[in-house]
Amino acid sequence: MSSQPLPDDLRATLDPRRKSWIESANDAACEFPIQNLPFGVFSTAQHASARVGVAIGDSVIDLAVLYDAGLLRLPATVKHNVFARGALNDFIELGRDVWRSVRVQLSSLLARDTAALRDDAALSARAFVKLAEAKLHLPVNIPGYTDFYSSKEHATNVGSMFRDPKNALLPNWSEMPIGYNGRASSVVVSGTPVRRPNGQLKLPDQDRPVFGACRKLDIELETGFVIGRGNALGEPIACEDAEAHIFGMVLLNDWSARDIQQWEYVPLGPFNAKTFASTISPWIVTLDALEPFRVAQPVQEPQPLAYLRHGGEHAFDIELEVLLQPAGAQEASTISRTNFRHMYWSMAQQLAHHTVSGCNTRVGDLMGSGTISGPTPDSFGSLLEITWNAKNPVELKGGATRGFIEDGDVLTLRGWCQGEGYRVGFGECVGEVVAALG
Repeated sequence: MSSQPLPDDLRATLDPRRKSWIESANDAACEFPIQNLPFGVFSTAQHASARVGVAIGDSVIDLAVLYDAGLLRLPATVKHNVFARGALNDFIELGRDVWRSVRVQLSSLLARDTAALRDDAALSARAFVKLAEAKLHLPVNIPGYTDFYSSKEHATNVGSMFRDPKNALLPNWSEMPIGYNGRASSVVVSGTPVRRPNGQLKLPDQDRPVFGACRKLDIELETGFVIGRGNALGEPIACEDAEAHIFGMVLLNDWSARDIQQWEYVPLGPFNAKTFASTISPWIVTLDALEPFRVAQPVQEPQPLAYLRHGGEHAFDIELEVLLQPAGAQEASTISRTNFRHMYWSMAQQLAHHTVSGCNTRVGDLMGSGTISGPTPDSFGSLLEITWNAKNPVELKGGATRGFIEDGDVLTLRGWCQGEGYRVGFGECVGEVVAALG
């Protein structure tokens, strides 16, 4: 359980028996039922200005329209329409009590027996847009991006591959969430093409590196969390309080150039191998929507130092999968299925460790989980592991094989939590690889 029980009105939004008058939201396979209500930013051909929306069934509901119509209430101190913005940051800045109030109001407005919006045909026509007709944008302005390395299975696989398998994990790995500061400027929304990077490559038969296009382009199946409340410089966030600082979660593909990485990462870690693109899904699923899916995280041995301890359950039962579709192929092949519950270090521990030195965070900061791998080969979260550095290429539908990603390949990440007769989904995180420049 979370450290603090949810208020009754918020818990009611999670009731699996609650249905919506938006009938598409009641389909058991729908990723956006009334129990989800994820936040994003969208525009349309008819209304080019990006604004805040919430996904429900096969539609997006325009929160700016609802606010102007008086159907969404914000604190009296708010003097402008924070939903008529091209990013969620202004809304998130209002704090967790406001996020939760808006969730409760939306859940009530969209509930099957509530007539205020349902029976107002003119307002509904202005407020709802079909998802198929919406252009989805990066949901937040991201001031900073940090990526962790928190799957024990992934770290063990990589350590076994490139070091002594008997000492796959470095001594510090089990003591703290390892991470590095990534590049916020190259975080892109799902659907954005990803250009194969150029860089220095060290070939086994040559003394000096050569310059050229990455030959070992890879994906990393991750999730990310978005900071909802920052902390002041010099004031760490306690592990027990950390989840109150998190607005919600996204899917994240941390594209990786393995050959560039192998040459550059000693002594200071990832640089150009990780800076060219990181793709996130357009919908942010709030922690409140994920509350029913809390589970215990793996046992941590040795017991973490005191500042990394928290009571209760802090993992989430999120099913994850990766699909690869080559250019011209009729269908995609599933190359991995895993679950977020395997993560050794929790999001709360990651945030507590990130700030323990006094590092400040800001609203909209993105924190990546690190590659999420499970205990079996079909649950590994990167091609590096799935093919064991291309030694065992994966077979795709139609007869093609892959060691690493080729130009024209489309990679899709999916994630969802399975409830009683409903599914809380994240939507898709998609990227198509295009050829390097030059």
